[in-house]
Amino acid sequence: MGQAASQRFRFEQYLNLLDSKNIEYCLSPYLDEKSWSIFYKKGFLFLKVIGLFKGMLRRIKSLIEIRNYDFVFIHRESLPVGPAVYEFLIARVFRKKIIFDFDDAIWISNSSESNRFFAPLKWHSNVFSICKLSYKVSVGNDYLKNTALLYNKRVFINPTTIDTENVHNQSKKNINDTKVIGWTGSHSTIKYLEPIFPILTRLREKYDFRFMVISDEPPNFNNGEFEFIRWNKKSEINDLLKFDIGIMPLTKDPWSEGKCGFKALQYMSLGVPALVSPVGVNESIVDHGINGFVCKTDQDWIRHLTELLEDSSLLVKMGKEARIKIERQYSVKSNEVNFLHLLT
Repeated sequence: MGQAASQRFRFEQYLNLLDSKNIEYCLSPYLDEKSWSIFYKKGFLFLKVIGLFKGMLRRIKSLIEIRNYDFVFIHRESLPVGPAVYEFLIARVFRKKIIFDFDDAIWISNSSESNRFFAPLKWHSNVFSICKLSYKVSVGNDYLKNTALLYNKRVFINPTTIDTENVHNQSKKNINDTKVIGWTGSHSTIKYLEPIFPILTRLREKYDFRFMVISDEPPNFNNGEFEFIRWNKKSEINDLLKFDIGIMPLTKDPWSEGKCGFKALQYMSLGVPALVSPVGVNESIVDHGINGFVCKTDQDWIRHLTELLEDSSLLVKMGKEARIKIERQYSVKSNEVNFLHLLT
């Protein structure tokens, strides 16, 4: 727990809320910390198999404990391989109410290179089976909702949110002398950066700026015109505050349409304007020209990056508006009632 961004920002940051409402819960991750630490790294096949086996035993044990609970909240999936047997037992045998939550188009194959061995064992159609078995389905945007509605009529949008009071509780105060354009993300999304590098190369002909990448792995498709910071939970906020401009480029495809704008949310919550592609929920999060820019073409990226590189006062103004937008619409505080509604 406390590691995967999806879990941290979809439900873990609401645990204090559950405590305050005297709602009892038990957390049951599939992988233990040791297995999680190596699961998305290359190699370690034997240890990964052992980790999966141990997780299966953990799931069997949890079936014994499940009788003590009214709801079972399942984020993305309960088992990473095989059919939805566990969910079937919960819903049909133990008669418990499943709340199924996901924030990506996880019915589409998107296995990482480091886990190609397990790809044939993954049943992507489980998403639809679990939707049918669920009491309620919680999703991050309209695209995901429209798909889930084909299998369950009780589908609710539970946006990915930011804890602006306890975690992202700082705001950008000063613009760097040499402005910093930044991107953060995991190894699975770093591919979306590739088309941006030629744009940045063109901008370097006229402007002096730094490009910073925060990730678990550095890009392997550029000659080094970036500064790499390895993602670290403890330093995450301070690292993000080094950005003056945050970018979230995406390609328009079914997988990207399921994205819930997490990068933009993080930037904006810290008072950093976001430049995004018009994909998924991005156009709902970013108000074009107010707290960031929506870039549809390469020319848009160049034009709007140029505006912000040239005008520090615009950067500051947009940053303040970005923070306000997140606090009002995409903060944990603003979404508490909506989240608790899932448990009724």
